[in-house]
Amino acid sequence: MSRFDLSEAEWRIIEPLLPGADGRRVGRPRRDDRRVLNAIFFVLRTGTPWRDLPERYGPHTTAYNRFNRWAKRGVWLSIFEALAARSPGSLALIDSSIVRAHQHAAGGKKGGPDHAIGRSRGGLSAKLHARVDARGLPVRLALSAGHAADMRAVPDLLAGLAPGSDVVADRGYDYDEVRERIRTAGGRDHVPTTRQKRKQITVPPALYRQRNLIERCFNRLKHFRRIATRFDKLARNYLSAVALAAIRLWTRFESRT
Repeated sequence: MSRFDLSEAEWRIIEPLLPGADGRRVGRPRRDDRRVLNAIFFVLRTGTPWRDLPERYGPHTTAYNRFNRWAKRGVWLSIFEALAARSPGSLALIDSSIVRAHQHAAGGKKGGPDHAIGRSRGGLSAKLHARVDARGLPVRLALSAGHAADMRAVPDLLAGLAPGSDVVADRGYDYDEVRERIRTAGGRDHVPTTRQKRKQITVPPALYRQRNLIERCFNRLKHFRRIATRFDKLARNYLSAVALAAIRLWTRFESRT
């Protein structure tokens, strides 16, 4: 077994969440789900091209087609959301991280869907937004172009927020609109003001230090090389890849508890 393959404990967590796990699968029988998932995780973790997938995982077209087809159907995001629903929800940390876009990710058709790639100081990039809980596990994910303001993703990140949650963010979210959205969602906002403002709002240091959890979460997600560098043209496919990396964080955590 490769060091990137699902363990027995991880497989027991993810298997019931796959399409057709309830026995109502229709159409032709699928190839070994576990082997295909291991193939997809190998590509995401190592950054290898699909065509260079080791033979032990079977045809690379099987792995790619499964990844692409389920990304289009929203399956990967649904599995992630099913795991994220297990979060206790008392603390919500929101932030974003820049992801460099490889030249292979550029060149999407104009006039089509938003590819969530923009040009910033570092060149072509995307911005990955996330909300994590008190254990540093991702609960919500969003994607935007690299030059977009952080506050634009706030509505997506606050979806499903548990009432009474403490929402902590850095000064990049210092907008009255952001604070109002947090309160409307039932949370308590903890967002410090920028230094140039006359009226200063501070956050308890012990609470603000918890932001380290989301920085560490981004770091763990970017251990997957196809997350650290974006190769996918379609925003849908890249966000699905991030969801798969988040699924792996969840399965590893739950398999050890």
